[in-house]
Amino acid sequence: MTADTRQSDPRGVKATSGRRDAPGVEECAQPTAERVRRAGADFERGDTGQITMRDSPLERAHARKLINHQQYSVGQKYRHWYHAGLADQLHSIDVNRIFAADRSNFSGMAKTEAQVFHRQRYREATQAVGKIGSHVLDWVVCRETPLDQVGYTLGWGSRPQAYAAAVERMKTALDELCKLWGLVR
Repeated sequence: MTADTRQSDPRGVKATSGRRDAPGVEECAQPTAERVRRAGADFERGDTGQITMRDSPLERAHARKLINHQQYSVGQKYRHWYHAGLADQLHSIDVNRIFAADRSNFSGMAKTEAQVFHRQRYREATQAVGKIGSHVLDWVVCRETPLDQVGYTLGWGSRPQAYAAAVERMKTALDELCKLWGLVR
């Protein structure tokens, strides 16, 4: 066998290189075993094999029947926060422009009319539910912080009390949003 035939033979190259083929898209798109274990029973596997994680605190509360379907849908609608451009953005720092002001960024201002609309709806919602209600909804619905941790920020010391307090405050705030947006039974 010549050197040319050895290099063109895929079995010979694979055996000599020691590398495996890159995994397919199906294998890369799967959640890791740790991620599935952490989600527990809070994920769905569709007919096509697609996995949808349902482990945000709002979805867990709905699955555990702590909140009803109306409260759940209002909680999803409260995510005007995200569409308003108020969510933290992941971006890197340009080290060449540390001290330069970026006048085109308009820090804190809405960039589109859609963002203005969503900011108005978000402000109306936060005023309707009050300070504590908006605090709980911001952390639970928007930032997906676990309910017990939100209860700790409300001043409760034990985990069961913190969890129960956060659930009750969240339910009260979601009921207020149901009234505001006209979703009362």
